[in-house]
Amino acid sequence: MTRAPFAADPAASRGREFPEDRSGVRGPRSEFQRDRDRIIHSIAFRRLRSKTQVFIAPDGDHYRTRLTHSLEVAQIGRVIARALGLDEDLTEALCLAHDIGHPPFGHAGEDALRQATEGEGGFDHNAQALRVLMRLESPYCEHDGLNLTWELLEGLAKHNGPVAEPGWALTELNAAFPLDLSRYPSLEAQVAAVADDIAYDNHDIDDGLRAGFLALDDLLSLDFVADQWREVEKRFPNAPRERQLRELVRVQIGLMVNDVIAQTQRATRDVATIDDVRAAGRALATFSPAMEARERRLKRFMYERLYFHPEQLATAERARDVVARLYTAYAADPAALPAPWRAALPAEQPARARHIGDFIAGMTDRFAIDQYARIFGRRPEGLSNV
Repeated sequence: MTRAPFAADPAASRGREFPEDRSGVRGPRSEFQRDRDRIIHSIAFRRLRSKTQVFIAPDGDHYRTRLTHSLEVAQIGRVIARALGLDEDLTEALCLAHDIGHPPFGHAGEDALRQATEGEGGFDHNAQALRVLMRLESPYCEHDGLNLTWELLEGLAKHNGPVAEPGWALTELNAAFPLDLSRYPSLEAQVAAVADDIAYDNHDIDDGLRAGFLALDDLLSLDFVADQWREVEKRFPNAPRERQLRELVRVQIGLMVNDVIAQTQRATRDVATIDDVRAAGRALATFSPAMEARERRLKRFMYERLYFHPEQLATAERARDVVARLYTAYAADPAALPAPWRAALPAEQPARARHIGDFIAGMTDRFAIDQYARIFGRRPEGLSNV
């Protein structure tokens, strides 16, 4: 596929925060390929395998985690990027890194951390992703962080659009390495954002059906889903129900991907450069209006039937309590922190609270449960409902 004129070009990157010695470079990789590889090789990325996607600390082996979700987002993002002539490596890197700032127990854990640190600036998983990649994940001798390209960091900071009021974490990082927060990001970042929607809209259906929280009959109350289900039954009338359901999910993903490609091609017909993308004043990689309306209906359905299911809400409340009590314990008795984190604990606020927040945010579900048991002498109950 020919590179589109408005694609991000690794040869024209705005560079990295810290200059790097290019002597002895390992392999013939582009700058964006290096970004992707640094993310994949990071400890923070590996921890995603044990962090909540939809179901908290699931006992079943077949449910998505943040890691498998990120891999599915990357697969969808690359397909869209290739069709549009965008840089696939940058798109993939953005998809792989977009959830790297999530704490244990998903949004329940984030809510607890935000509340615990409210007086010290709060917590936001999007900004935390930048904080992890730019400061906390530090495998190199020369500098803190992974020292990723400006384009990768810009895309993570703004994949949901310009940031008018950045919180403390993003403000500090932007001061050190300005990311042009007032304008739209590259199309690669926009594709990563819509690929995230496509992935979780559909694989959460798969997991919800598998867990018994969603019923097919209820799902078919959405006419556009029912239309596809009838087609699946017509094409595969003798297939087992489980295979038909997985085919439905695949069909839904394909429809959304094709819609985004067609809509973005229309939106970029008169776009000549990547600067035009950033100055467009709106996102260009989107669903069509018709598909956007369907996707919003699907999201409302999923919130009503899955995310806000009474059993899910009760489990989330128990998870929030675990994170809140861990934070309180570490703040009251720093000796409860592991030695390296205790030694680096700042003496003054707000840095002290943010340091504890960094430690908790990096935890996996499993590690948070183990730490709770170590501190309080018992394992928290009722954290897994599948």
